[in-house]
Amino acid sequence: TMEAIRAEVGSVPIEVVASDFNGNLDLVRQILDARPAVFNHNIETVLRLYATVRPEAVYERSLQILQFAASHPGNGFEIKSGLMLGLGETDEEVLQVLRDLRAHGVTIVTIGQYLRPSPRHAPVQRYPTPEQFRMFREEGMKMGFKAVFSHPFVRSSYHARETLAGSVL
Repeated sequence: TMEAIRAEVGSVPIEVVASDFNGNLDLVRQILDARPAVFNHNIETVLRLYATVRPEAVYERSLQILQFAASHPGNGFEIKSGLMLGLGETDEEVLQVLRDLRAHGVTIVTIGQYLRPSPRHAPVQRYPTPEQFRMFREEGMKMGFKAVFSHPFVRSSYHARETLAGSVL
C-alpha cells in the first residue's frame, strides 16, 4: 500500500499503525521494508489488564514488535506507541509501561482517555485529571522520548502530520 501511494503521489511521509500479526516478524518486516516515516503499534494498556482488556494480545509480544521495528536495518523512522487510560490502571503501572516502551526503542508515545465504544467493551473505571496527564508527559520526556502527547483528548494519530513535519519534534 505504501509503495502504491508513493507511485501515485510521489514522496510522502506515511505513518503505519500495525497489529502484532500474532508475532509473525516476517509480516512486520514487510511493513518496515516499505519505509514508513512512523511505525506505530499501540500497546493500549498496562500489563495487568491485558488478559481482560486485550485477551487476543500479549504485552510482551507487543514490546517485541516495537523492539524489532526499532532495530530494523536502516531504520530511519520513528517508533510510536500509545495507550488509553481509564481501564483501572494505576499511575505507577502507566509509568512502568512508559519505561517498557522506551526500553524497547519507542520514540513517540500517545496517552489518552479511554472511552467505552459500546456496551460490549470494558467500562470506564477512572478519569485521570489533567494534572496526571501532564505528569505522564513530563515523566515520559525525562525518560528520553522525543515526544509524549498526553491529554484526555489525545488519540493514536494525534498531531501525526505536525510530528512528521518536525514542528512537534
